Amino acid sequence: MTHSTFAHFAARHTALWFAVLVFAALISSCRKDFSAEPSPGRLKFSKDTVYLDTVFTNIGSSTYNLKVYNTENYTISIPVIRLERGESSGYRLNVDGVPGKYFEDVEILPKDSIYIFVETTINYDEVTDPLYEDRILFDAGEKEQDVHLVTLVQDAHFLFPGRENGVIETVELEGFDEPVTGRYLTDDELTFTPEKPYVIYGYMVVGDADDNPKTLTMLPGTRVHFHAHSGLIVNAHSSLHILGELNGEGQPPSGVVLEGDRLEPDFAEVPGQWDFILLRNGSTGHIIRNATIKNAKAALVLEGMGDGVTPVLQLHNTQLYNHSVYGILAFYTHIYGTNVVTGNIGRSAFAGLLGGKYEFIHCTFTDYWTTGRELPVIWLSNNLRNAGGQVEAVGDLMQADFTNCIIYGSRNVEWALDRAEGAEFQFHFDSCMMKFYDPTNQYDDPLYDLSDTSYYQNVIIEGEPDFEDVSNNRFIIGEESACIGAASPPGTAAVPEDILGKPRANPADTGAYEHVVFEDEDE
Repeated sequence: MTHSTFAHFAARHTALWFAVLVFAALISSCRKDFSAEPSPGRLKFSKDTVYLDTVFTNIGSSTYNLKVYNTENYTISIPVIRLERGESSGYRLNVDGVPGKYFEDVEILPKDSIYIFVETTINYDEVTDPLYEDRILFDAGEKEQDVHLVTLVQDAHFLFPGRENGVIETVELEGFDEPVTGRYLTDDELTFTPEKPYVIYGYMVVGDADDNPKTLTMLPGTRVHFHAHSGLIVNAHSSLHILGELNGEGQPPSGVVLEGDRLEPDFAEVPGQWDFILLRNGSTGHIIRNATIKNAKAALVLEGMGDGVTPVLQLHNTQLYNHSVYGILAFYTHIYGTNVVTGNIGRSAFAGLLGGKYEFIHCTFTDYWTTGRELPVIWLSNNLRNAGGQVEAVGDLMQADFTNCIIYGSRNVEWALDRAEGAEFQFHFDSCMMKFYDPTNQYDDPLYDLSDTSYYQNVIIEGEPDFEDVSNNRFIIGEESACIGAASPPGTAAVPEDILGKPRANPADTGAYEHVVFEDEDE
């Protein structure tokens, strides 16, 4: 084909394709005028009620979706889609990509569907019933169909930093590289009560710039919700008292709950939604009992030894779940803990670094993090190392006693011991069930010699703990558990009831729970 022939051929076909495209565009532009027929009122919906879950007053919800199906063999036009409450509705719609509250002539192709997205922001003070409802109405008269919208509006105390001339309030704290977005709690904010939940934005700081001692007290039944990148900091000389109560034998210790502010069920167990609770060096007299702390990056971060006699933190009947990095991260501090339970933590459930004093009795330290975990459940170290592994600082590990505890998880060996020269390294495991599977003898180190009674006494490495459901953080043990009757009596005497308030047997079971007989779900 000559060049001139090819040019003639190409020009001819280009003109032909151009004509085809113009014709298609004309057909498309005319289609809406004559192809759609009025909806006969036989729409189908992916759900008859859209539940938007609980929202806090004046805080926007997540986006929920509804699918609307055209079951006809032809294109239909829905004359009207609207909210029954009209423009005053607390709900917002997006119909097939168009936002609003009232829509006309919405077309759906034959055997096709469209999406409607729903959001809400509601002022609790403007509703007479916290269960807020509306309807999406499709068409009118005899052809009218509807889908209900339901959400629960919850009032709350909102604690957030102020803003002046567009600048958000910050707090300068010693040891921080830059100011922290947040503010000091005022004296009249230092008692949290159960009447309505607390929602925290940024960091709330207990104490003040002059280190005057303050105590934040959370009374039984208190619920605290942290927004993303938020947390709680307790300054030197100040204290945190979380004073939950048991709900009775057989009920979870949910006296005080601290978690994220996303209330939708899909976020109930998502780690890393907020930052941490930091108990700073020089703070003291902390008490946490009958509490659940969940869904943070780290539940508790502590620093500083205090007087070395009185524990900096007394931790009792407390659950630490779904933390993306650590459950407890401790730097040369003093903790006394009983009936503590951990689960689903990204790195380590308990890390005691740079030494310190730690005593845990009848605790269940577990971790079945599903996406890989680089550290074991328990990590003890008398030093701090840099990224290259070199020791940069050492501190005396004066005591690390674990009595009647379960230390178990998805790794082969669930405790790590990092001893550096130049500082004490004292630890002892008594009557603990410990995960230790070392077929290749990688742990050929005197610190892991389970026959050395100065470090290990009556430890259990055979059998299984028989947890109820590790995927849902239910770590009560069943009748097949190797922990039954394995606890040491002196340890049990110090903690005579389990985390649910159930009296311990004699001999008692190792861990935070006395065993139960699981119900057979097949019955």
